Amino acid sequence: MNIHQIRNATLVITYNGKRFLIDPWLMPKEFMAGFSGAIHADVRQPRVELPLPIEAVVSVDAVILTHIHPDHWDDFAARALDKHIPFFVQNEVEAQSIRSLGFHNVRVISETGTHFDGIILFKTGGQHGRREIVKAVCEQIGLTYDAMGVVFTADNEKTLYLAGDTIWCEEVRAAVDAHKPDMIIANACGAMLLNGEKLIMDTADIQALAAYTPKTTIIASHMDTVSHLSVTRDDIRRLNLRNVLVPEDNEILAY
Repeated sequence: MNIHQIRNATLVITYNGKRFLIDPWLMPKEFMAGFSGAIHADVRQPRVELPLPIEAVVSVDAVILTHIHPDHWDDFAARALDKHIPFFVQNEVEAQSIRSLGFHNVRVISETGTHFDGIILFKTGGQHGRREIVKAVCEQIGLTYDAMGVVFTADNEKTLYLAGDTIWCEEVRAAVDAHKPDMIIANACGAMLLNGEKLIMDTADIQALAAYTPKTTIIASHMDTVSHLSVTRDDIRRLNLRNVLVPEDNEILAY
C-alpha cells in the first residue's frame, strides 16, 4: 500500500495493486474565492499550487469521491478524467450528478461492501460538523451535508479507513470498532464556519481519535489548503502523538 498525499483531501492510494484517486480538486492556486459564511472568507483557495501536473494525478485505475463539495471535486477533474473510469460515490443522487458529466461507470459504495478487483470497499458514516447545527446550514446554501468514509480491505493488505470529512463522533467510533483498521486517514484542518462550528477534525479530535485507537497509524490529510482552515500541519505535529503522521503535499507513505 502507498498513500500519496497530493493536496488537500486529494490522494492517490495504491491498494492491492490498484490506484485510487480520492476527491480530486485540481484547480490552480487561488482559482476560487473563500467560502462565504466560513472563517477567512477573504482568502482565495486553494492556498497552494497542485504539486504535480494534472495528467500525472489522473493516471489511476479508479476514483472515489467522498462527497460533492467544491473543495473536493471540480471542473478541472471532470475534464481531465477518462469518462469510462470506475467512479465510486456515496449515494445515487451524487451518482446521477457524476453521470450527467459524461461518466459511464459510476457505482455507489455500500455499507455492506462493494467488490472491485479483489478489494472490498465499505461505506462508513460520519458528521460533517455537528449534525444538529451544520446540516441546516448546508441545506440553506444548497450543499449536501453527508460525506462518506471508506474502508479498504483485501486479503494481502492492511485495513485502511479513509474517514472523509467528519468530526470525531459516534459514527467514526463505530467504524473503528467494526472494521478495526490498521491505518486511518483523517481530514484534520479544523475547517470552521463563522459561528465557530468545525466541519472536520481539529487538534482535539485527532487527540481523541489517537487515544481511542492507540495502535492504529493515523495520517492527517486535508491540510494547509482551504481558506477556512483553523489548524495547520505544524499544529498537529506539536501534539507529539506517536501514532500520528502528517505528510507534506506530494509525499508518499509506503507500507
